[in-house]
Amino acid sequence: MAKFNIDLAKLELAASKLRAISHPMRIAIIELLSGDKHLSVTEIYKALEIEQATASHHLNILKNKGVLVSKRDGKKIFYALRSNTLTEIIDCINRCNDN
Repeated sequence: MAKFNIDLAKLELAASKLRAISHPMRIAIIELLSGDKHLSVTEIYKALEIEQATASHHLNILKNKGVLVSKRDGKKIFYALRSNTLTEIIDCINRCNDN
């Protein structure tokens, strides 16, 4: 029987990121930011037609889990994906649903 080296810390980090994206609005934010886009909170909540507080809540979750990065420019904060890998995972899931 083959022996596997399982890194539990890596698995927990992966599970944590998957939990962070497991909300429809957070998936929408990730899709909105795909393609190396940098958008302000205002641009995000207007594009998704949600309240600013709701957008900020979801953005903070994604940022705290390492999915997004942010950069302040004056009074505005711009968000971007740390990596496009999660968009590839979402695309794969969407393709699985195409029947």
